[in-house]
Amino acid sequence: MTELPVYLGLFLAALAAATILPMQSEALVAGLLLADYPLLPLLVAASAGNVLGSVLNWILGRGIERFRGQRWFPVSEAALARAQRWYRRYGKWSLLLSWMPVIGDPLTVVAGVLREPFGTFLLIVAFAKIGRYAVLAALTLHLA
Repeated sequence: MTELPVYLGLFLAALAAATILPMQSEALVAGLLLADYPLLPLLVAASAGNVLGSVLNWILGRGIERFRGQRWFPVSEAALARAQRWYRRYGKWSLLLSWMPVIGDPLTVVAGVLREPFGTFLLIVAFAKIGRYAVLAALTLHLA
């Protein structure tokens, strides 16, 4: 029971890291692994938070385009058009890159804007995010 705040904190850090906020959760996962926290609960907490953050991005993408013409819209027309062309070119499989810093979070927003079906989105993003944490854990434990 005393570990619950640790897992909740990791979940929230991973969730925030998957949104458009400039945060990372990998160092926290590695640090907790090195502090001998059990692997499976760490992977579950981090992956669940990170996938949920991407789902929030997808929802944001679904709703934000109606404000496209507003002066306060956070993305220029040119940048949005470029992202849409890129996503249309590579399609849903580009979501396998959703784990990557810098491009992953905007990619999940664009998937929402372009109405990627939620089931497909969730499956591909979950695979990418869980895979990233699994590789991170394997490297951390191997190098420790």
